[in-house]
Amino acid sequence: MIEPIGVEKKSTATSLGTMVYYTPTKTPWHQMDSSNGGAVPTLVFLHGFGGGSSAYEWSKVYPAFACDYQILAPDLIGWGRSEHPERNYQVTDYINTIIEFISNTCSSPTTVIASSLTAAFTIRAAIERPNLFKSLILTTPAGLSDFGEGYGGNFFTQLVSTPVIDKIIYSAGIANPSGIRNFLETRQFARPERIYQEIVDAYLESARQPNAEYAALSFVRGDLCFDLSKYITQLTTPTAIIWGKESEFTGPEIGKRLADLNPDAIKAFEVIEDVGLTPQLELPGVTIGLIRKFFKLLGE
Repeated sequence: MIEPIGVEKKSTATSLGTMVYYTPTKTPWHQMDSSNGGAVPTLVFLHGFGGGSSAYEWSKVYPAFACDYQILAPDLIGWGRSEHPERNYQVTDYINTIIEFISNTCSSPTTVIASSLTAAFTIRAAIERPNLFKSLILTTPAGLSDFGEGYGGNFFTQLVSTPVIDKIIYSAGIANPSGIRNFLETRQFARPERIYQEIVDAYLESARQPNAEYAALSFVRGDLCFDLSKYITQLTTPTAIIWGKESEFTGPEIGKRLADLNPDAIKAFEVIEDVGLTPQLELPGVTIGLIRKFFKLLGE
């Protein structure tokens, strides 16, 4: 993968295999001096799902916080450099491994910054283990079947459910430069001109890892989708939400309906104009500014 300067690669074990994560510890970064008794606060950045997703998704954002926090940016199981077990992935696989990752790497309640479907999984993880989470800052958290709107059932999702054909579709339609660029242009970015070659290269490298098709096809088939509206009222962790107005999968009107279900926990809902599913890649400077704004609101 492609990482920022000064980043060290580490790993931790989960029930589904080894999760690789990245943390800025080398020059020019340094760990905060905790000799005065204060612990170094941690920020965890979790990427979303798509053809070739990985921790690279947050790599233009998390260096802005590297001098003040311990940064942990993992590749989720089935993505990037983490293990890719051959399985049909389910929602509980990611909820459980998110909980395991935070339990393994964080010594105190932690602020988690997460994207899209993974952000929805993180809400459920925070409901299940609220003691692990200090606050949540989420971009476009959607279960993709919210309020009963089904994700699957169309011809394409049925096609990728067909053995052999599914892997051919992945190789020919996703894990190649044109497939990656097409996905980014049509699904993630509001403006294609914001997609530069490094982004395509990073996604392509992740998409070509051995067995990378298993997690990606589970996502495309809709196996990982769920109705977040059935769970979000149980959230107690202070939360702020960023939503790209041009998000392809789920529009901001769905996000606002979700946020309105739990105003006690969800302290802010901010729509960004002229941006798609991943504002952290499309407008990283704006995303950094909003994260800092939400730190103050959430008591970071």
